[in-house]
Amino acid sequence: MTYVVTENCIKCKYMDCVEVCPVDCFYEGDNMLVIHPDECIDCGVCEPECPADAIKPDTEPGLEKFLELNAEYAKTWPNITVKRDPPADAKDWDGVADKLEKHFSPKPGEGD
Repeated sequence: MTYVVTENCIKCKYMDCVEVCPVDCFYEGDNMLVIHPDECIDCGVCEPECPADAIKPDTEPGLEKFLELNAEYAKTWPNITVKRDPPADAKDWDGVADKLEKHFSPKPGEGD
């Protein structure tokens, strides 16, 4: 099992999770974070820290596409271990539907 960053992270990009991760397995994209599934130790400390409820265990049904997305982009996006401020409009994006199709950016973020 691993944890997976899901659609609600897109354009919210809260970073509370990176601060508590003991193995630094978060990677930063332009407008979301992902978890490297081979680095995650399944400790679960990140899940309750996410204000957008965007982190889920991969055992939940229907997360296959997000597991693939996390694995793919964790290979190319930079590692992030330091919490920074979320986008100014993050709360406006929390819970918006269809963010993956309409707003996902494959561009890398800044990283540490």
